[in-house]
Amino acid sequence: MMQHAAITGWGMAVPERVLTNADLERMVDTSDEWILSRTGIRERRVVGPRDTTTSLSVAAARQALETAGLTADDLDLIVVATCTPDQFLVSEACLVQGELGGNAAAFDLGAACAGFVYALSTATQFIRSGVYQRVLVIGADTLTRFVDYSDRSTCILFGDGAGAVILEASDEPRGMLSTVLGADGAGYKHLYIPGWGAFVPESAGIFPEYRPYLQMNGREVFRFAVTAMGDAAVESVSKAGLEFDDIDMLIPHQANLRIIDAAARRLNLPMEKVWVNLDRYGNTSAASIPIALVEAQLAGKLSEGANIVFVAFGGGLAWAASVVRWGVAGVSRLARKTDDTRVVAAAAAS
Repeated sequence: MMQHAAITGWGMAVPERVLTNADLERMVDTSDEWILSRTGIRERRVVGPRDTTTSLSVAAARQALETAGLTADDLDLIVVATCTPDQFLVSEACLVQGELGGNAAAFDLGAACAGFVYALSTATQFIRSGVYQRVLVIGADTLTRFVDYSDRSTCILFGDGAGAVILEASDEPRGMLSTVLGADGAGYKHLYIPGWGAFVPESAGIFPEYRPYLQMNGREVFRFAVTAMGDAAVESVSKAGLEFDDIDMLIPHQANLRIIDAAARRLNLPMEKVWVNLDRYGNTSAASIPIALVEAQLAGKLSEGANIVFVAFGGGLAWAASVVRWGVAGVSRLARKTDDTRVVAAAAAS
């Protein structure tokens, strides 16, 4: 029997610092009305001097482990989706594992804003194949470190954060029911950071044209996102063998309210079935879907057996969508390696 990969734990972390539209009005030629009407963003969280991709990832991961009633020693694998790791040679997943403890396998996955869905799909395959039983998946980015705050077209968009989920083997159809992944590498220059990773000049005077800031062709990215997210969402529902009426919640990448509206219309979903937190966090890249998932769960919007559509797009240009069935049916609590009293209590209750 093929194992499924149920989501049994979840957590999120965002920096304390809040950057509002009013703050940006004092930094660049823009206004609250201009930002809100074009994006739907009111404020975003921005890393401070003590915040890193690692610190946010670890905080989210610890919440997810606590929710699942597990410890780091129970994990078989850690997958981190990020395009802003704290180091290049050492994977972000290894840095996270070093903080959490345990000896789980660890690697990163790069698909920019679509990274969390890519990572979730990858982790699910490890469980379905029987290789691993418990996987920690994290989406985390600190893109504001690479934002030019004199460029009003990009500095208004991005925030920082991390979201994490625990996947565990289940005998019941829980977790990812379908996945749709795609990319158009020819369009990478519509959303990228020039030169970053290829070289870092020792002196800006030697390379005056070098600007290590995020560059975006907003018109092309918007056009791509509306089509890619809508098509991928529809395809994922079809591949799961479901109809639009079977979908209980859409949790999209939080980039632009108009793009989210377009995706909801493609699925014939009313906005009350779409989770939107873009106004409070901005675009947190790979963290946006897991952060939204945590908030939807805490708000009581997700019940056992609920069908959720995740859909995202990002640099690459990449896109991803999946249908996830919420709940922990079929997860064997007694099979866990830990003897944590919370797990024993959960097993007894079930």
